[in-house]
Amino acid sequence: MTSPNPPGTGTRLVGLLLAVPALVGTLITLVLPTAQTIWLSFQSGGVLRKSTYAGTDNYAKLLGDDASWRALGFTVSLVGFPLLVALVVGPLLALALDRAGPWPRRAGRVLLSLAVVTFSPVAVAASWLRGLMPEESGLVALAEGLRDPATAPGTLRLIVAAATFGLVCALAVIAFLPALRGHTPGPATVAVGVLVAFAIVAAGLQTFALSQVLTGGGPQRATQTLAGLQYDYAFRTAEFGLGAAVATLTGAVLGVLGIAATIIAAASGLRITLTPKTGLPGLPDLPEPPTPPAFGPGAPTSAQHGPFASGAQAPAALGQQGPTAFFPHGGAASGQGGQAAFGQQGSLPGGAQGGAASGPQGAVTSGSQGQTPFGAAFGAHGSQPHSGHAQGGAPEAHDGGAGGVTSPYLPGSGQPGKARQAPARRAATPAGVAIGVAALAVVVVAAFVLAWPWMDGVLASRAGAASSLRAQVNTWVPAVIGAVVSVGVAYLAALGIGGLRPLGRASEWLLLIFAPWLFVGAGPFSVANWQNVRNLGLIDTFPALIPPLLVSVPALLVLTLLCKGLAERTDRDFFSGVFLPSLPMAGILAGAVTLVNAHDVQWPLLVVQHTDLFTAPVAQMAQVGGFSRAAADIGAATPLVVVAVGLAVLVTAQLLYLDRLAVTTKDSRVRTPVS
Repeated sequence: MTSPNPPGTGTRLVGLLLAVPALVGTLITLVLPTAQTIWLSFQSGGVLRKSTYAGTDNYAKLLGDDASWRALGFTVSLVGFPLLVALVVGPLLALALDRAGPWPRRAGRVLLSLAVVTFSPVAVAASWLRGLMPEESGLVALAEGLRDPATAPGTLRLIVAAATFGLVCALAVIAFLPALRGHTPGPATVAVGVLVAFAIVAAGLQTFALSQVLTGGGPQRATQTLAGLQYDYAFRTAEFGLGAAVATLTGAVLGVLGIAATIIAAASGLRITLTPKTGLPGLPDLPEPPTPPAFGPGAPTSAQHGPFASGAQAPAALGQQGPTAFFPHGGAASGQGGQAAFGQQGSLPGGAQGGAASGPQGAVTSGSQGQTPFGAAFGAHGSQPHSGHAQGGAPEAHDGGAGGVTSPYLPGSGQPGKARQAPARRAATPAGVAIGVAALAVVVVAAFVLAWPWMDGVLASRAGAASSLRAQVNTWVPAVIGAVVSVGVAYLAALGIGGLRPLGRASEWLLLIFAPWLFVGAGPFSVANWQNVRNLGLIDTFPALIPPLLVSVPALLVLTLLCKGLAERTDRDFFSGVFLPSLPMAGILAGAVTLVNAHDVQWPLLVVQHTDLFTAPVAQMAQVGGFSRAAADIGAATPLVVVAVGLAVLVTAQLLYLDRLAVTTKDSRVRTPVS
């Protein structure tokens, strides 16, 4: 499936040029720090003593140390429950919401958005620490188990599972819902599931804030994670070589996951596209073309020269009975109440080949599976196909009308005069609605109960240094700058690789250049980047708070798949067919990266020591002080203004944009929305 207008040499060159900033950013902030980290892993010494070449001694020490293996085993064990939520609870809830119809699906998106906007690892961990106080009871009292080395690992696993349940479930639903919009959602759902699984494992391997705030790796290193081990070696004992060795081994695993995920996305032909706007508040519905009469003046007379040529199906005449011999290749008829049934005993001639029929409300049904083929778009008298149809765009079956309209976001054949037919989404049944609402209610109640320690902590905490204007500026300004730069650079590359297709169908394989860093966060680079910032004299300065990444590889992957899907399905120019429809996604991803940057504690913890430069998470961590009974300002990382604005933006994006996304693989087609 390709765009009707394949790119020429000039277009391919522009596509490659758009990817140059991402290549430069990758070289500066990903490749070089990776090489520097690997080199440091063969050194001994660091800040306190002269660095000397140590060969493989650091790796031998790590592999021969039981503490390293315990840290690896415990880190992997933290992934278990989030992985279960992401691959079982999330997909099942997404399926229930998808089958429940528009309003339960959108209600689910709105309710789950709150978990995304309010999650802050340091704040969540600080709220659970309140359970160490003697007067605390209820779920938060589970934290008492953190005191004993024998019970601390199991207790921390349970706290991590409870703290991340809502977030993981929300992100899984956001990922799986678009995959369910395909005509054959199985392959897309499997591909998305594998990518989600890889992402959960990668995030688990880099766990730092939750374990560091709750236990600091103790007691007796019982809850040490790989990220905590790296931090201890490099910045507590000043053994940069050992810290870099841990980072290198972690980065190698993350690199393999990133490469595997990219290969799966490219080999499966994974793409993201948009379904047309229908029935959403504030957005106009697609126009309904006039329906030609089945008989008499203006009716089509030939399956070869009328609008039913090239495989398009004839629309039904609502509430009429007529000779189906008039439609020799899959004509249309209407049954009782205007509802036609095809492929059944006693159906009229031509029905077995799948014509189109109008139902009681203008719905269209066909075939034994009750799916709706796309009809051709007609002119005033139904004698000519829509102009977009002739250009390879695919007309879409529309609610409330028997005809179809051309949409640049649905698959076309890529050949003049031919239209691909796509099935419509099945209408929600009362049972489906009930199941969807019940599933959503169960998940929301569970998320509310598990998030209660955090909510109670927010209500009970008092404003402190972490809530000051200075701390908020230190938190959000660098986070926004880093997000705009990294996502902006990624978006340019995505427009070039996915939109302009410089290598044709093989263009997405260019993502393999960036694949090793798909799942790598700031942690594995922290040793090398800290050295670089120190050498530049930027320690304890505001610019040091800006995340040292010039390109967001996850954003690059998502935006490339979106631009690819849009480019293959549009019959418009590049600006209106690819750039404008993909621009909101770039904004959404920039917002997501902003949240990740703002709630990160590891990088700002390394580069600032002056309290005037503390971000809100660092100030919260300082307030907590390990097992100190000092009350932390738990709500500082999620101030009301930020939550309100973020929630409003995310809910709007969910309803008006994310709810229209569809993920498909290779030649699979997109189901048209019910509303």
